[in-house]
Amino acid sequence: MSDYGVIFPGQGSQNTEMLSLYLESKIFKETISEASSILGYDINSVVKDESKLNQTLFTQPIVLATSVAMWNVWKDKASKAPIMAAGHSLGEYTAFVANGWISFSECLLVVKKRAEYMQEAMKDINGGMAAVIGLNRSKIKELCQQLSRKEEIIEAVNFNSAQQIVVAGHRNLIEKSTEAFKKAGAKLVKVIPVSIAAHTSLLEGCKEKLYKLLKNIDYSSQNYPVLHNVDAESKDNETAIIESLASQVHSPVEWTKIIENMKNFGIQKFVEIGPGNVLTGLNKRIDKELVTISIGNYENIGDALELISCEK
Repeated sequence: MSDYGVIFPGQGSQNTEMLSLYLESKIFKETISEASSILGYDINSVVKDESKLNQTLFTQPIVLATSVAMWNVWKDKASKAPIMAAGHSLGEYTAFVANGWISFSECLLVVKKRAEYMQEAMKDINGGMAAVIGLNRSKIKELCQQLSRKEEIIEAVNFNSAQQIVVAGHRNLIEKSTEAFKKAGAKLVKVIPVSIAAHTSLLEGCKEKLYKLLKNIDYSSQNYPVLHNVDAESKDNETAIIESLASQVHSPVEWTKIIENMKNFGIQKFVEIGPGNVLTGLNKRIDKELVTISIGNYENIGDALELISCEK
């Protein structure tokens, strides 16, 4: 059996078909039913309503629930556990459920509150995000500093690959910045249809609330390390983990470094667990030698099991 890592997607991976792709799994359906009871609404109904599904207050707990449900199916079928895990933004919380550190029910309630805190922080701010393709990290950070003003900011927030970096901030500035990025050499600048400027300093006020919330939970030991978004490192101290999770809400996602560190640890094979296959695509851009299979579709589980059973 081959060593492998698991990666969990975040907000933006949701789609109206994600539950129907697992209809034949009893474990999946039981997990979604459990989550519906904890959250106090029927996840199946919300997922069918795209406008509702794409509201942050629903998106975050539902993506967590769906990813954990897929993880539970995987855990039941795979004879070997991963040696390391990571999750993109919201997906980091899923990773900590998977590695046994926090219970599913506790994490669902934390993520529900996280979504509320983020929405409250953006209440009087028209936020936005955009993906910048084909421009390097240092140039994007330099341009963000030049474009930002006292009343409006734009910051680099998701370092998804060397060639794909997401910026976020005030929508007005995001829209105005597209030409500046293109003039500097970006191949494409795509404004993302969201209103929350995730991982920017605009959400700094959420950190303390999240920290207090996470401090009041009983945790278990970790079954394997999870690499944090804020620094691409793992932590074994409870306070350090809580600090990293709370800081994540207003700090950039160091996804490229996370995958590079997992590779340096000896991981060449990855299973993406959650709706969609965004992270599978990013892994190809980060390092073509890495092999990643998404089990966002139940049909792909056989291929993923075969991947981890091969020694090379």
